[in-house]
Amino acid sequence: MANWAWSALLAAVLWSGSGAVAAQSLPVNVTVTGNEASAHVGLGGLTLLDLNLEFEDPQGLTPSSLGVSAQLLSPLSPLLQGRLPSLLTNLTAALPILVTVQPPANGGLSFHGTGRVELHTHALPYALGSSLRLFKAPLGGPFKDITDEIAQGSVRARGTYGGFSQFLILIDLRPTNWVINEKMQRLRTRVDLLPVGEQAAFDDLIDDVDEALDDHDYPAALTAIDAIRSRAETRAGTYIPNEWRADQSTANHAGELVAGAATLRFSVVFKRDYGQ
Repeated sequence: MANWAWSALLAAVLWSGSGAVAAQSLPVNVTVTGNEASAHVGLGGLTLLDLNLEFEDPQGLTPSSLGVSAQLLSPLSPLLQGRLPSLLTNLTAALPILVTVQPPANGGLSFHGTGRVELHTHALPYALGSSLRLFKAPLGGPFKDITDEIAQGSVRARGTYGGFSQFLILIDLRPTNWVINEKMQRLRTRVDLLPVGEQAAFDDLIDDVDEALDDHDYPAALTAIDAIRSRAETRAGTYIPNEWRADQSTANHAGELVAGAATLRFSVVFKRDYGQ
């Protein structure tokens, strides 16, 4: 499909003549090789978006066990209402695509620790200091920034996850301090779910991050963030649950702590480098 045809489809879907809010399912082709899965979202022979997932110790990983789907959305879609964190966070006009990874409960998929997700597209331009971010949400739940890298090619939005299910590339114009504070609170909330004997050490490390940022001591803040990740990885499996299962019978606290530290690190580095 030529670029003009893609633009025409966007216009038709996003702004229908009746004023109705529309959405359209997009074809998805999923393949699995070893510990990795890829999903190509396209239309009319044109690949619009590639989803790449890497797993740690997966079991039952097959195209059908992932439950991948994609939709083209309007900014007014009910699928987004009340789920974005701020009026300063919006869909991109060139790629308003929602990717859902919702493994069926009886599909047998499980993994330990964390996975790595990448949304790759040529529909968006890359720029240093970009405001593009990778967001993730449970079905029907609030979207949260999980970005730990925005890379070239044209745009590769990457993140670390301890579970699924919906992903969006969004433009996020919120002040970075807001984002950092939100990510810190998410880590504290996750720590509150840990066994009582595990909580104090993580709380102390988060306090260290907070104090270092108050002093604009970015090296110290990053050292403390890395210590959060390292401790979660070291304690995983023995002291902190670290398995995700499609039937939701387990809680992957270690994986979520690692993922939370990774995306917090991205925001702190962004604040250090761009001061926004």
